[in-house]
Amino acid sequence: MISGKHFLLAGAGVSGASLARVLADAGHKVTVVDRRSQIGGNCRDYRDEHGIMIHRYGPHIFHTSNEEVWNFLKPYVTFNTYMHEVLAEIDGFYAHLPFNFNTIEQLFPRQMAERIEDKLIARFGFGKKIPIMEFLKQEDADLKFLADYVYRKVFEGYSAKQWGPGFLQVAGAVTARVPVVLSRDNRYFQDKYQGIPLDGYSQMVRNLLDHPSIRLVLNCDLKDYLKESKVDAFEQIFSSGAIDEYYDYRFGVLPYRSVNFEFQTHNCEHYQPGACVNYPCNYDFTRVHEYKYYLNDRSDCTVIAKEYSEDFVPGRNEPFYPVVSDANQELYAKYRKLADDDGKVTFMGRLGDYKYYNMDVAIARSLEIGKKFC
Repeated sequence: MISGKHFLLAGAGVSGASLARVLADAGHKVTVVDRRSQIGGNCRDYRDEHGIMIHRYGPHIFHTSNEEVWNFLKPYVTFNTYMHEVLAEIDGFYAHLPFNFNTIEQLFPRQMAERIEDKLIARFGFGKKIPIMEFLKQEDADLKFLADYVYRKVFEGYSAKQWGPGFLQVAGAVTARVPVVLSRDNRYFQDKYQGIPLDGYSQMVRNLLDHPSIRLVLNCDLKDYLKESKVDAFEQIFSSGAIDEYYDYRFGVLPYRSVNFEFQTHNCEHYQPGACVNYPCNYDFTRVHEYKYYLNDRSDCTVIAKEYSEDFVPGRNEPFYPVVSDANQELYAKYRKLADDDGKVTFMGRLGDYKYYNMDVAIARSLEIGKKFC
């Protein structure tokens, strides 16, 4: 083990805090800088004046089957036993997503529903997850009807709003995440471990960064910090920031979709029947979140957020979702080559790796990087 080195890390979110902790526990010194005034990155949360835990940049549901990630987090956070369920407004019903046998029986006449369910089990078996594009390959009229229905009522309208006019570019990658579940399991995730931090994600990040060898500098951009410090002073620089921004958009801006959240407070116990309701075919927003459900918070009112997708514009909003396409991957590869040739900066996270990471995958990536430098 090489110990006593000094590392510079940009980004005090989940990815950065996890890597910082690994390096510090291995005996290294770590300086963490973040351009924001708060830690937590896009997982930042806080309790409002009503005592409701608000996820500032949209709801984050932790879920994983990765034992290493789960065991790494256990000393720093206590999760509740929340298991996420998603509803969608379809043909006037609040129907369960992913599409499953309960959804089929909610939306279709009884005899038709039973016929489709029997064919699904006979063809694929009970308990399987089948991407909707797989149904389009079937010759059976009922299965083709189901695929067309799910595509139009669940995928097409929602994706057009989330990804914009060019959503067909990402259709293949997105539909792979839109299955029909051949069971009555209404959970959105089936991972072994699921939950929300009882004290919030921001506190989880704070706990990860609470180490005498970790120095935190907020309201400071990585490049601004490097103007005051010599690059050679650090064994390695890690960044969870956007790789194209770091290189001053030399080859152009990597496309992302951003999200605008419209927060509302309503004087009622609950605004909707669940934590998340998608609106694939109605309104301009994609979904509505109601935060009280996540930690079962109690108050006389409730807080919701309507989620509107929009293009990312540097300096105007925040990048959220990489737009997956062959052309964009080729553009990212040019920036990745710059980083590889440099060798001094290691990128990570959604923005650094230009990949759609769930939280557990982002943490696993940080643990993997940490092992290489410890």
